[in-house]
Amino acid sequence: MTTTQGTEPGTEQGTEYDVVVAGAGPVGLFLAAELRLGGALRVLVVERLTEVDETIKAGWINHPSVVALNRRGLLPELAAVREAVQERLRAFRDVRDGDGTTERPGFAGHFAGIMLDPELFDDSGPEWADADPAAGPGLVLPQAELERALGRWAERLGVEVRRGVELTGFTQDADGVAVQLGGRTVRAGWLVGCDGGRSTVRRLAGFAFPGTAPEITGYQALAELSGAERLKTGWNTTDVGTYVHGPFPGRVLTVEFDSPPADRYAPVTAEELEASLRRVSGVPEVRVTGVRTATRFTDNARQATEYRRGRVLLAGDAAHVHSPFGGQGLNLGLGDALNLGWKLAAVIRGRAPESLLDTYTAERHPIGAWVLDWTRAQIALMRPDRHARALRRVVEDLAGSGTGTTYLVNRVSGVWQRYDLPGGHPLTGASAPDLPLSDGTRLGEHLHTGRPLLLGLTGSPAPDTLTAPYADRLTVLTTTCPTRPTLKALLVRPDGFVAWAADTDGEEDEDGLTAALERWVGGSGAGARALTRG
Repeated sequence: MTTTQGTEPGTEQGTEYDVVVAGAGPVGLFLAAELRLGGALRVLVVERLTEVDETIKAGWINHPSVVALNRRGLLPELAAVREAVQERLRAFRDVRDGDGTTERPGFAGHFAGIMLDPELFDDSGPEWADADPAAGPGLVLPQAELERALGRWAERLGVEVRRGVELTGFTQDADGVAVQLGGRTVRAGWLVGCDGGRSTVRRLAGFAFPGTAPEITGYQALAELSGAERLKTGWNTTDVGTYVHGPFPGRVLTVEFDSPPADRYAPVTAEELEASLRRVSGVPEVRVTGVRTATRFTDNARQATEYRRGRVLLAGDAAHVHSPFGGQGLNLGLGDALNLGWKLAAVIRGRAPESLLDTYTAERHPIGAWVLDWTRAQIALMRPDRHARALRRVVEDLAGSGTGTTYLVNRVSGVWQRYDLPGGHPLTGASAPDLPLSDGTRLGEHLHTGRPLLLGLTGSPAPDTLTAPYADRLTVLTTTCPTRPTLKALLVRPDGFVAWAADTDGEEDEDGLTAALERWVGGSGAGARALTRG
């Protein structure tokens, strides 16, 4: 994008933006792309780092995240990355086993390092009915690779990304936000902080950020190791804490419960990492001869009391922080971006009132609060004291049962997540089932554009009187579904959640559909009688 220097020092004229997003991690890039899909014309992402952060972070995306990527048509682009990761996992296990012929156990996640056996998992429950077949409980995918893919997608959609640029301040008024980017100022309608746990946006905007203080010091690293033959693979608890070796060469993680680090963000040295690994594992021969990437972490667990203050909003770690156990942080942030993007775009385009943004906090805050407690529970089970270890043995027994594994996998996978939306149909508020349709497609394929979808399943087309007021913003599809013959119609929001549903044998719900269209699609509908009566 070409910019010109204005008459006011430090202000760029002609470069006003609908939204400035602070942070070009996966959450910020996903949000920016969703804003563009929703119709926001000018979206700027600013990032203080000049390159993608290669620090080892999240390595797993859960069911809702996989579904979201698939509904935007992004999974094929990630297929090669996923296969390369799988090859690394297989190679590491072959080397450790020594013969390369051992049958490999599957992976369904873990809870506090208690591995969940996929053979015990029962996916016949209603949570998995018509679930996206591409997703399963989740996928192993390094965060840096996901960030690259989302960056390419955002670029294709016309998002402007400026790296090596740091947000240093801002002021907001009733009409927008003046954002200071180093020595320059840009004017935007809205500012969204996706700038991590130490968010500058959150701090300067004055968001309350209550929670619980940290008690652990953790390290996660990719390192060069020698003498590691005695390290057990996988998650291991000891009298000192917890350590992880694998699932690919050089990856180690340690957790000690003595205190939080004095300086969490200082560079991690090989000596520091080696000392922790020796203490926790009890293997004095192990040496860390080099560090490729390393980070410290704690169990600091905090959440903003609200996700919006005026024209400033938060998403991802800027809105909530917690320990990394269970890989929930990245997924929680992607869910924030998916929920917020289309709503903010609708407000920008004048299709919805600002009050629509109130549903962002209302829908996402409870899920964030659950994640914080889910990670706190894992910390409680990982403590090395006798009471915690006794409780851990009880949970290990429960996790070794089919019922226990199924419960934990369902929770870890995120398949349970839904919103409290108006309407009495069981599907309302849930992620839309990936229905196989009679034309050979699946429901998710019709959400690639990020538009809401009105899906009629009686075979009779929806009348113009219903769809005409929304012709510029609504995808209408008439077909049938061989696996759900009693389902009459669905209204699916751009984020893939069902806003309204009706069955063929149910009562007429004309007012419900009309209200859902007006609330989530925008504008004024002309009645729903014809569709509901099919």
